[in-house]
Amino acid sequence: MTIKPKFIFLSAMLSFSTSFASENNCKDDSYPTAVIADYVLGCMAANGNTFASLHQCSCSIDYIKSRMSYEEYEKAQTIMQVQLDRGQRGIFYRDSNWAKNRVEELQKHQAESTLRCF
Repeated sequence: MTIKPKFIFLSAMLSFSTSFASENNCKDDSYPTAVIADYVLGCMAANGNTFASLHQCSCSIDYIKSRMSYEEYEKAQTIMQVQLDRGQRGIFYRDSNWAKNRVEELQKHQAESTLRCF
């Protein structure tokens, strides 16, 4: 039995595409570009809008990304925004332990990133 060159080529391509697809379909917890840009711009505004602050703020969000998934970050940010609301909804998020824990985790990572990057 002889193996045809066409079969070898197709087998090689299938093997390559399968390995490429498995690398690209891994769990993707990457932060959206807009979220990163928003964080860096806000951080820069608070730290003088300098070239140095660009690098420091980029370092800061990179550190946070290495410690929290985007889903955890998004939940903590949402809780922080809702805590500013007046009335029952704001009180619920300000007084509940689970909400405090999520916000404290983000604040802890932000403090660590400040020590590391600034």
